Amino acid sequence: MRQVYISGAAAVSASGFDWRTLAGFKGFAPSGQLSASHGSVMSAEVPAIPSDIDVDARARKLMAHPARLAAVALRLALADARWTGAQREQAALYLGVGASGCSMDELTRMLAASIVDHAFSLERFGGAGLAACNPLFAFQLMNNFTLCHGAILNGTEGPNGAFYSRGTGTLAALSEAHWLVASGECDTALAGGADSALHPVTWTQLDAAGYPARGFVPAEGAGLLALSASADGALATLDAVSFHSARAWERHPGLTEACEDANVVIAPWGSEARKRLGHDNALDVSVCLGDALAAAPALAWCVALDLIRQGRCRRAVVFSAGIDGGLGVARFGSVA
Repeated sequence: MRQVYISGAAAVSASGFDWRTLAGFKGFAPSGQLSASHGSVMSAEVPAIPSDIDVDARARKLMAHPARLAAVALRLALADARWTGAQREQAALYLGVGASGCSMDELTRMLAASIVDHAFSLERFGGAGLAACNPLFAFQLMNNFTLCHGAILNGTEGPNGAFYSRGTGTLAALSEAHWLVASGECDTALAGGADSALHPVTWTQLDAAGYPARGFVPAEGAGLLALSASADGALATLDAVSFHSARAWERHPGLTEACEDANVVIAPWGSEARKRLGHDNALDVSVCLGDALAAAPALAWCVALDLIRQGRCRRAVVFSAGIDGGLGVARFGSVA
């Protein structure tokens, strides 16, 4: 198996659009996206996207918000990696994705036309409901298009896959990309996650399940690592990726105690996971970036990468624990 190198990265988050500034960001603010439907909700919301890195207005009409964030992050990651045209075209792309985050106007019209006697009718939905919205709404509604839009716009043509994620699925995406490069199946690959907990439907579901009462701070964003078999210009190495069920890691308290020789970055969603992953030297990214669901682990990887880039450590380990209950572990090292 070959060594896997990190050629570049990208992060779109409440701190902005530079993965090198994530660790220093602090502060939550009321969400503009949730104000009309839920009032004042403290969050970590992505600021206005600069026009020079944004997708064009015509493409945005087909995109759910997380897909737009993913497309911007992919563009930034490819620029950061400085790959050739051939490397870009052949690159694999694996992404952890959440719910679609589609247009509420279209969704409301579709559902309103599907009601019979104050209840949702599947038969009515199949006729009047679908006819009430633009046919192109399907490209917003399907969450695998969180990956597809960015791939089409940025010209990646290698193996790809979207993994539904509330945390752990994003580790599966990174593991797949890591294996492809390490095994020799691909020379370049991109992996990460994109999601938003700030869509009104998503936040309603999270609220109904009691997550805000247990300390969940909603966030949004996208993060990507550009992986390569070449050490030329590499920022760091990706040494290992693993993910585990809640049952598996509950039997092993104090996991971070075995990482005394590495900087530890944790991305837990709540106090219980934070307690289990607690470490004197751990950097908890959730206290400044909130929880962006499928994007949360990827943003934490970018923080670990920045620690290595700054020379603050030679090794870093990222532990992520999302609301799906699983545990993800990614290990990074400096280039010799």
